[in-house]
Amino acid sequence: MTLANGCFDLLHVGHIRYFRAAKALGGKLVVAINSDDSVRTLKGVGRPLMPEWERAEILAALECIDAVVVFAEPDVRALVREIRPNVHAKGTDYTVESVPEGDVVREYGGRVEIVGDPKDHSTSEIIRTRLAPRALS
Repeated sequence: MTLANGCFDLLHVGHIRYFRAAKALGGKLVVAINSDDSVRTLKGVGRPLMPEWERAEILAALECIDAVVVFAEPDVRALVREIRPNVHAKGTDYTVESVPEGDVVREYGGRVEIVGDPKDHSTSEIIRTRLAPRALS
């Protein structure tokens, strides 16, 4: 089983490429999403754009994702300890060494993989460059 995680506040092509690459590592793909409160803590006022239950429903509808879980903690260490994925997949904005939960994954013999395309897409950037200017017009 592979675990991927993030806020996934506004689904974009970078997320899809990340999920597909994580799924290609083999087995079931579980995606953990940050709760609304944790997104606000990480991203600031006005976030998330969509509530956690909507984000979870959208992700669960994707063919490459086998299960979705919401977590409230600042990182997924507790969930990693609980489900013990064979692989913890993170996006290309990380390195194997910088993944916050990497230590926990390695403790039980799992591995961390960096997958997806270069970090050329982000919800924060889409809001800043595409959505915010329209709101001002």
